[in-house]
Amino acid sequence: MIFDSGTTNVASAGTRVQLSNTTNRVRWIKVKALAGNSGMIYLGVSDVSASNGYELDSTNTIEINFAESGGTIPFSALYVDAASTNDKVCWNVILDG
Repeated sequence: MIFDSGTTNVASAGTRVQLSNTTNRVRWIKVKALAGNSGMIYLGVSDVSASNGYELDSTNTIEINFAESGGTIPFSALYVDAASTNDKVCWNVILDG
């Protein structure tokens, strides 16, 4: 298993950004919207937007244990979008590998 962490910036509101381009499979992930963000963050897959993403404000965190649910997904499948330009998320992830 591989542990990794990072920060992803949404440089332009309304434009989704991959959390990572690695194809290693995610066993567990925790994503947090940063406290200094101006608006909502939206977590999802390649078509994520304000209308279909999981909403995170600057006080929210989401933790997903894919392995506990019996599966994994490629890390490259996860994206974020933001309501405000230059809002960010930080993340911790455990990957197969």
